[in-house]
Amino acid sequence: MKRIVIQGIKGSFHDIAAHKYFENEDIEIVACDTFPKVFNKLKNDNSALGLVAIENTIAGSLLQNYNLLTNSGLRIVGEHKLRIKHNLVAKAGQKLSDITEVYSHPIALMQCGEFLDDHTNLKAIEYNDTASSAKMIAETNSLGKAAICGEEAAKLYGLEILERGIETNKHNFTRFLLLSDPWMTEEMTKGKNINKATLVLVLPHEEGSLAQILSVLSYYKMNLTKIQSMPIIGREWEYQFYVDLKFDSYLRYKQSIDAVTPLTKELRIMGEYEEGKQTV
Repeated sequence: MKRIVIQGIKGSFHDIAAHKYFENEDIEIVACDTFPKVFNKLKNDNSALGLVAIENTIAGSLLQNYNLLTNSGLRIVGEHKLRIKHNLVAKAGQKLSDITEVYSHPIALMQCGEFLDDHTNLKAIEYNDTASSAKMIAETNSLGKAAICGEEAAKLYGLEILERGIETNKHNFTRFLLLSDPWMTEEMTKGKNINKATLVLVLPHEEGSLAQILSVLSYYKMNLTKIQSMPIIGREWEYQFYVDLKFDSYLRYKQSIDAVTPLTKELRIMGEYEEGKQTV
């Protein structure tokens, strides 16, 4: 049975995404409070897999996780895109007007910003994750308090949905990366259609260095689906770039890597994997 390390508990969106990715498989979820604990757990158990959110269509990139991933030595072996539907939930018998405090993960609160702005009586309070917020309210029998979470967490912890679909944008998806120790890469990608890669580039601090890279990738018909710059800690005003590439030809992709490598100070391939499914 595969062990999947996630941030959050049963009923969280990480939990849902893990079961969607490994549909029809028996998996064991290993729950952690924080993302650093996820990576620490994976460091100490190289036979476990990790599923980690990396970006959201509303809240943007989870920058902390880029740094954690880079320093971990783990490889990206898959991805999944999950439609995120947020609900305001509370102990049964209450109305929206009874609620004064709302608990959830900071990213979830950000995704529901317009709803919270429209209801100024609601004080937003950051908590470990969406499902943990629901569980805390259920276990403490708290009145006047609500959580923002998915429908599955509300059912799991016996809470009533006061408002459905409170996310600001209904095209709200989170992309999750499946991570493994390098020794498991071949096993986890065997039989997959490898058509996507994530690179980390460190470029010379020279005019036009990024433009050169992009021109070469364009020449080889690489579809650049994301680029994220991050400062290099301890090296003032120097940046590394995380680049996601999608391609039809693995051979042409490898040729593009050979072509851009001499133009970089450092190039690391974080993973080559199959583009993830999008589920609701």
